Amino acid sequence: MEYDELNLPLLWDTFTGYQRTAALKAAIELDIFTQIAGGATTVEALAARCHAASRGVRALLNHLAMDGFLRKDGERYALSATAAAFLDRNAPGFLGGAIDFIASPLMSEAFARLTEAVRRGGTAIPQEGSLAPEHPMWVEFACAMAPLAALSAQLLANLLDIEHAAGARVLDVAAGHGMFGITLALLNPAVQVTALDWKNVLTVAEDNARIAGVADRFRTIAGSAFDVPFGTGYDLVLLPNFLHHFDAATCERLLAKTRAALAPGGRVVIVEFVPDADRSGPADAVRFALVMLVGTPGGDAYTFAEYQTMLRNTGYGPPTLHDLTPSPARVVRRDGGVSTAAPRLSP
Repeated sequence: MEYDELNLPLLWDTFTGYQRTAALKAAIELDIFTQIAGGATTVEALAARCHAASRGVRALLNHLAMDGFLRKDGERYALSATAAAFLDRNAPGFLGGAIDFIASPLMSEAFARLTEAVRRGGTAIPQEGSLAPEHPMWVEFACAMAPLAALSAQLLANLLDIEHAAGARVLDVAAGHGMFGITLALLNPAVQVTALDWKNVLTVAEDNARIAGVADRFRTIAGSAFDVPFGTGYDLVLLPNFLHHFDAATCERLLAKTRAALAPGGRVVIVEFVPDADRSGPADAVRFALVMLVGTPGGDAYTFAEYQTMLRNTGYGPPTLHDLTPSPARVVRRDGGVSTAAPRLSP
């Protein structure tokens, strides 16, 4: 055996990956990054500021330095550029709260049952996993992921050139935090947003709309996207990070419903993790299929070809695919109305 051909660091890094997640989560909870940004740069100073033991702080700081989040110079620590931009709670781009959802007990439990999920071909969590009605995890998701979603929402607004739209009635399906619709409304005073989600989740979106100053152009519809009426005449229907929860037939049911809600010439915009046709990349999109396996009965990370089929079967014309760099999300977009072919509705 040629040992130089073996990647033992990869094996060890994967064995211990959960420890790096735990270290980062603890540092965010203790406000380590914020306190370093505020001038506490030694173990003793941070222990006092964070109300923690010096032994614990030292071990945590050195771990974070090895992971690249901190720089160490003798007895002093400083933030890396990434930590300064995204992990200091006072930074405009703070994203640290996202770990509250990504490393939540529910997500950890879902992955703890991965072996069973692989055998089943779907979630091993009781009661349909994350799709159970009014699941409290979506309130946690909406609170934790809003800053991260705001970046993708800004990139989407740029792609849609929303600032130059003459006016738009926007339906944001499974709005969650509401940041996609809110961002469009912020950039164009003619945009009117209708956000649809569970009632408990919409309270988060409504708060975000008030903070953003667009509450007067932000209304809500509470309930299941499959059951409640959408209304009609929308110029734009947003489907951000929603279709991946369902099997293809269920996705087609929803797409047929959104098609009926569009005004003539309206467009549907799907924001998703979209792997390449051979599922060899991008890495985040390929890996996301496993998240759907452990969390849903039939969801998936669908390829662009699969979205093309869904849209064709529900009467839409050919879509286009766009990257939202540097976000890992991609956009499947259909402009200018629907095809002349009759939709094939899934049962």
